[in-house]
Amino acid sequence: MFVRDLALTDYRSWDTVHLELRPEPTILVGRNGFGKTNLLESLFYVATLRSHRVSSDAPLVRTGAAAARIRTTVENDGRELTVELTIREKGANKATLNTAPVRRTRDVLGVLRTVLFAPEDLALVRGEPGERRRFVDEITVQLRPIAAAARTDYERVLRQRSALLKTAGSAMRRSSAEADSVMSTLDVWDEQLAQFGAEVTADRLAVVRALNPLVEQAYASIAPHSRRAGIAYRSAAGPELDEIAGGAETVADIREILGDRLREVRSREIDRGVCLIGPHRDDLYLHLGEEPAKGFASHGESWSMALALRLACVEILRADGVEPVIMLDDVFAELDVARREKLAEFTADAEQLLITAAVGADIPQVLSGRRISVGVVEDDAGRRSAIIGDERASEEAG
Repeated sequence: MFVRDLALTDYRSWDTVHLELRPEPTILVGRNGFGKTNLLESLFYVATLRSHRVSSDAPLVRTGAAAARIRTTVENDGRELTVELTIREKGANKATLNTAPVRRTRDVLGVLRTVLFAPEDLALVRGEPGERRRFVDEITVQLRPIAAAARTDYERVLRQRSALLKTAGSAMRRSSAEADSVMSTLDVWDEQLAQFGAEVTADRLAVVRALNPLVEQAYASIAPHSRRAGIAYRSAAGPELDEIAGGAETVADIREILGDRLREVRSREIDRGVCLIGPHRDDLYLHLGEEPAKGFASHGESWSMALALRLACVEILRADGVEPVIMLDDVFAELDVARREKLAEFTADAEQLLITAAVGADIPQVLSGRRISVGVVEDDAGRRSAIIGDERASEEAG
């Protein structure tokens, strides 16, 4: 699989840009703040319908514009598919596939599969649980695009149930009739939360169990003298759920556990006005030996674990029959020489490799390829990001 071309309009710092790409290493070089990462982010958005840097879509729209547009053509085994996404600052996004409108933007999931390595990956080890939930959800929807539907449904029900919980306590104190109404409505939301939460959790559990041996292998290769690495799922519903294998056949079992736990904590949820049980409260447990990586891993071990997580994603996508596009966003500047070489070794045989760097010398020689210079030019509207040099274009012109 590879991206044949990418065109952006009003996307972050880019008013317009068009890149033609090939199945080879392509290195985007330019100072920080010139828009290199935005190019990779746009492709990651096509693959996951999420940015790896922000939690909402509004920052993706260039200042002063009403919407951003991403158009990319992906080739896989000789078949070409063109996706166009319109990302609105306000309102619903839209998508087309081969110029035909799709009913839901998530219908384009699966056209592009990619793994992105970025400096933000250190937060997978040292950051909050939300970073790790985002990680497992992103790889899950690439493996099973239909999983995005359950996640969307779960988030909708969670918002509605959370809104009810915020007002439930005061409503129940006003009258018995209002108390009965609140409890009846909560019963309905609990049933839906347990169902959609079970679907989300089952998908996550299956992916985490598949990733675990791959993470162990990747980490051992990167840090052969360190402790054994691994990952496991940790549910807010308790260890009983963590032991379930995951997958569609376990949804009913997970639903029952979530339903029981929701009933057990209902009074506490009403008192606090928040939803305490569900996949929105779950976490991934990353460990080195018998200790959690968070708080115990050194800086080097943390980076090795972060790299192992991403390399495991590459392998799980390959095992699913698709060679993903690999993107390395300014990550070599963050690594020591040994880890740079190991990452280069793992990614050198990718069908398509897209790399950004502030300094070209940071890129190991084994990954040499086409180089594109990204900069900022002045125009009547002010500064804007622009492609200011392309070694291939220069060679072909000569």
